[in-house]
Amino acid sequence: MSVWMPPPPPMPWPRYLKAHGLYPRKELGQHFLIEESFLARIVEAAELEAGEWALEIGAGPGILTRHLALRAAHVVAVEVDTRFLPLLQEILAPYSNITVIPGDILALDPGALVQGHPYRVIGNIPYYITSAILRHVMEASPRPRRVVLTVQHEVARRITAGPGAMSLLAVSVQVYGRPRVVARIPAGAFWPRPKVDSAVVVIDPYERPAVDLGDPDWFFEVVRAGFQQRRKQLHNALSHGLGLPDPVVREALTRAGIDPARRAETLSLEEWAALSAALRPLRHATG
Repeated sequence: MSVWMPPPPPMPWPRYLKAHGLYPRKELGQHFLIEESFLARIVEAAELEAGEWALEIGAGPGILTRHLALRAAHVVAVEVDTRFLPLLQEILAPYSNITVIPGDILALDPGALVQGHPYRVIGNIPYYITSAILRHVMEASPRPRRVVLTVQHEVARRITAGPGAMSLLAVSVQVYGRPRVVARIPAGAFWPRPKVDSAVVVIDPYERPAVDLGDPDWFFEVVRAGFQQRRKQLHNALSHGLGLPDPVVREALTRAGIDPARRAETLSLEEWAALSAALRPLRHATG
């Protein structure tokens, strides 16, 4: 663990950003965490160790970036909204261990960004790209040692749900790591204030996936098909989603030891892996 250092002085962020003509963009889901105590909680949850880098997804105006710079050997701050780049240069000028990367994290290679150094991923990300970002960073090489994300509270509950309440997002995360909620953040800690509370989720990646994925793309295609029509029985959802005859799907489910009448949210990771394997010989018939 690195030596504790005092945090940067607090700033009146809403007034400061408005003075620079910068306002959050609704279409990007921008809500900036400005409450200092929660910024410190996120950095604490990352548990950055000596020599480790931090990969920050969504630097915004650099509010959290400054805190990370005091604990990480180096911070790579990725920001898709180019409006913030001049401000980031100004705000982060006192720190020599920060590299700002303009761009979409989904179009970038996390392992290349950190130049092979051991690293941890930290970010405040909008709901609509949570699943895509999580799979992107969890499949990176090398994998991050930890992922710490601030997400909507309901999204955090979905990420950590067990069989009986699983979702595509839960499967996507839990295949690659163990998630847990470490803090709840009230809506009033953000600017602008969102409609719901948020939560800090810590994900500790496994050395290898929790189950044998076989072909990961096919595995997730099967899982997506299962959840596309989650109110339907699994055989119906898969037949429709994969374009396979219902009797063929029923047979595959039976071979995998799964009742065709079950619903997607009840399956465990092991059952999804068995189902994916049973359906794999049929994948070319889905075209």
